Amino acid sequence: MDIEPWAIVTYQGSTKNFLVELAEQLNISTVEAKQNKDGEITGERQLTVDELKDKLAADIKKGTLLIIPEAKRLPASIRYWLEPLMKMGKIIVLAIAVAVVKRDIYLQMLEVELERPSIDAIRGVILEEAQKNDLALTDHQIAKLLTVAGRNPLLARKAVRNEKLGLNPEPEHTQYLDISPIIISAMFAFSIVRFIGLGTGDRGLYVIGGIALVLGVMLRQIGKIRGARRKYGQ
Repeated sequence: MDIEPWAIVTYQGSTKNFLVELAEQLNISTVEAKQNKDGEITGERQLTVDELKDKLAADIKKGTLLIIPEAKRLPASIRYWLEPLMKMGKIIVLAIAVAVVKRDIYLQMLEVELERPSIDAIRGVILEEAQKNDLALTDHQIAKLLTVAGRNPLLARKAVRNEKLGLNPEPEHTQYLDISPIIISAMFAFSIVRFIGLGTGDRGLYVIGGIALVLGVMLRQIGKIRGARRKYGQ
């Protein structure tokens, strides 16, 4: 069975480098013969960006799979070039990104949701990074770094480097359970006791219920305090 051509290319800030890497992976030439004024071949020259786009558009086989990690980095020039190729069926683009962009060609790209790394996998990343930095970690330190990193390998590596520098960062991920609504709801539930005390004439229940109601309102207002929020991986 024939396997369709495929390539994995990440945009690193240069359109030409992106196109050259794509061409090299698909075995498409990025140079052409250089001629003098007499028509004699004197060497080779690198194709320009526009020439690369035309060359790739002409030589790419139909059904080619293009995998783009960090697809949200793609500039408009590459997106607009990919769009007609995708509509013709020449390129099938698989986008890999932390946050899926909902606009233009991203709506036509295939999306694959990857499972989060396991705790054991993150522990392995921490130990690997510690070995690279000649850092010996105790079980307690590893547990602390796991808390800081969550399920993000990049944050795990950063946490190890911070640990070597003696820094003590707070967790940067958002993978935790916020139980503040449960606490506030419980405090409001206790305020029902206030009405029971009012109905039965029990001053003690009335006071306890009133205190619970005030505490619930206070917690609700405190819970509205928000700092800068970051998405997972940012």
